[in-house]
Amino acid sequence: MEKVKVRLQPIVSRINLPTVLKTAVLPGDSKEALFIATQVGEIFYIRDGSLRTFLDIRPRIIKLGTSEAGVSGGGYDERGLLGLAFHPEFYYNGLFYLHYSVAGTQGPGALPESFSPNPCDPKTLNRRWINRETQYNHIDTVEEWILSLNGQPQKRRTLLNLRRPFFNHNGVNSLNFSPETGKLILTTGDGGAGYDPFNLSQNDIEIAGKIIEIDVAKNTFIQNPPIVTRFHELPVPIQETLTVIAKGVRNIPGISFQRYSNHYIKYAGNVGQDLVESIFSFVHYKPIPVTHLVHAYLMKYETDQEGFINFGWRGWEGIFPTSIIGGCSENSSLDEKIAAYYNEAIKTSVKRIQPLTSYFHKDQRPDKFGGTALTGVQAYMGNRISSLTGSVVFTDLARKEESRSPAKGVLAYTRIRTDCKLNDFSVIQTDYHFGSGSAYYVSLGTNLNQSTLYLGVYGSMKVTDFNQGTIFEIIP
Repeated sequence: MEKVKVRLQPIVSRINLPTVLKTAVLPGDSKEALFIATQVGEIFYIRDGSLRTFLDIRPRIIKLGTSEAGVSGGGYDERGLLGLAFHPEFYYNGLFYLHYSVAGTQGPGALPESFSPNPCDPKTLNRRWINRETQYNHIDTVEEWILSLNGQPQKRRTLLNLRRPFFNHNGVNSLNFSPETGKLILTTGDGGAGYDPFNLSQNDIEIAGKIIEIDVAKNTFIQNPPIVTRFHELPVPIQETLTVIAKGVRNIPGISFQRYSNHYIKYAGNVGQDLVESIFSFVHYKPIPVTHLVHAYLMKYETDQEGFINFGWRGWEGIFPTSIIGGCSENSSLDEKIAAYYNEAIKTSVKRIQPLTSYFHKDQRPDKFGGTALTGVQAYMGNRISSLTGSVVFTDLARKEESRSPAKGVLAYTRIRTDCKLNDFSVIQTDYHFGSGSAYYVSLGTNLNQSTLYLGVYGSMKVTDFNQGTIFEIIP
């Protein structure tokens, strides 16, 4: 693939960890403003070169940096303000949507110990999430807000309250509107802990591990919706607003849409476990109404899943059956890999879609890199960086090569092949010098017509290390 080099132009610095970067036109305004949501609960926007506060919900956000029941997680966290989306008619109706982890909802977690599946011990392969009302980590909420006439944002209604089993895999950039259906898309991770211990992602009745459409035009107002983990626990009026696009999701940095002729190509990344990070694409799909999933669950029959998207997790990690990596006792430089969920890999092998591209946690090729975690996927339709026009750009948190210090993220791109086979990818060279500090690439965003790309970089992996973020525009 063509070698591409870009410049990173700093726009704003010394902000907290950025989770969402996107533009919108404020009511009464004439041009797009860049909005930045931070994990700790701030939303800023940049207009005429100055940074302004749009909304600050820090008091509503769970105490970050603690993993289970107040125990310090060393500052690393995957909760917080994770999703921000503006209604397609935001300029006229002032509606926008938030997804965040709620203050004061810290629980003990769903398992008392760390989890790793053992292919020789069936008990570890068939765990169940029991006592869900007490054994959970935290509660996430999805809310609709409105910009009132005086310019102050106010919460309008709660769409969903979700109980989450572990602190991680809650998604990031998790709310986006579909230009195809006009519906709000919520991407939920599998709940965390690694290896999806309860196989929530393949279970149709579980909300975790899915891509969900919410019809916000159905103006369903329910005071204090129940806190749930499964679709059948939702009141019927809420069920009727939901359809499910995909399952088999591990963790996902949002969904991106690319206009092609009279169709939209959908891109979604799946963060890997041990081996590989994957980006999927699809055009045609057949979502399943949640009311159908609930009816099938209660009546104990299988729903028709023809045209339903399945990314294959937990049986598959991208292009590989899900493995367990162990040491080779005879040679410490080698690893052994055993298929943990062999039966599930077989079961989902023909039902899942293949990735558009995958990149590996270890890759010795000179023009590639060892990845850590996929943090952003965006279609680029601009002309300024002509060699990227029509491509899919993605970010990884940090190169994994041990010899590289300090840590530095990676920008790369791929394209759809006309024969629909797995495609290669190419690293995008950047000319910015970050100095002696770490530079984790934590978020990737775009403007409304996908002609400009924005990169969020943080100097630490700890959300409790404040004001170490810089937002860049990616330019030729």
